[in-house]
Amino acid sequence: MDVRAEFSLDPGIVYLNHAAVAPWPRRTAEAVQRFAAENAQWGARGYRHWLGVEQQLREQLRFLLNAPHIEDIALLKNTSEGLSVVAHGLEWRAGDNIVTSDEEFPSNRIVWDSLRDRGVTLREVPLRGTDPEAALVAAMDERTRLLAVSSVQYASGRRLNLARLGTACHARGTLFCVDAIQSLGAVPVDVQAAGADFLAADGHKWLLGPEGLAVFWCRAELRERLQLHQYGWHMVEHAGDYDRRDWQPARSARRFECGSPNMLGIHALHASLSLLLEVGMENIARRVLDNAGFLLEALRRLPQLEVMTPRVEAQRAGIITVRRRQADPAALWQHLTTQGVICATRGGGIRFSPHFYNHHDELQRVVELIAGYGS
Repeated sequence: MDVRAEFSLDPGIVYLNHAAVAPWPRRTAEAVQRFAAENAQWGARGYRHWLGVEQQLREQLRFLLNAPHIEDIALLKNTSEGLSVVAHGLEWRAGDNIVTSDEEFPSNRIVWDSLRDRGVTLREVPLRGTDPEAALVAAMDERTRLLAVSSVQYASGRRLNLARLGTACHARGTLFCVDAIQSLGAVPVDVQAAGADFLAADGHKWLLGPEGLAVFWCRAELRERLQLHQYGWHMVEHAGDYDRRDWQPARSARRFECGSPNMLGIHALHASLSLLLEVGMENIARRVLDNAGFLLEALRRLPQLEVMTPRVEAQRAGIITVRRRQADPAALWQHLTTQGVICATRGGGIRFSPHFYNHHDELQRVVELIAGYGS
């Protein structure tokens, strides 16, 4: 298939900002337009069909995560909500600690730091050594209740070996929570192989979907260990039986969804995932890693740049971040933006995040713009 035809980006731009907010594929925009037109004409007459799309989306996400069952999948508003379900659902004791890295996005730091009033300590481990996984494991002790890390770090692009971390956690009886927003949709994610206990990821980055909809996965045997703090009609076992007075939380992951689903977002993300699944995650990962590798090696050859992303393929995914030596990154970012390159400033550098549909000639154009800047 011609994947480039799936995107209607302005020909004057090079879009390398999928680690922030991704553009929608054509089919996603069309799905939203159809949904809006149907709603405008018929209201919710087709709600039963909408529920079918919702179930299809859960199955798509189950497949992408290699989750054991569709009932393991919850649809929440964002990654932060999923992490908050874990942080404020577990029972904590004063003296417990949580291990994380020193490179985490605020969503995967603030939520754990919010537990300090309960006597829970957050340990932030530097990852810049030769063996970041060993550093994280070494920071755990008998009072470590949880290891919480991003599968790929948002600024450096550093990719962690989740299976190695999951094995270490379970050997110690420590829970393992993964923020997968910078890997899901870019490289394969397998909750079972990773030994994860919890995982959360938004749909608006590498999954090419809308903001306001995320997947939350929880190992089935841990669902009831998470105390609920949000309640409503949708999270009960007999949702839809509105006259029923007795109730209990749903046995499935729907227990974490307190109210009405985001049907517009569901239709959009369902369409976006249909593209990813048609192309295949192995093919997507191959293209993402190829594009990132091409860009990394080309930028390494520019003497004015320092590459902040690990060079080893196993330690990176789709993010390449560089720093211009002794220069303000904002000035270079502004120059690239005016030339039509959509990227971001993160971690003191310029972050590029090409997806599978980007071409090497686009990436070479970016390299040439940087090489010529200030000369």
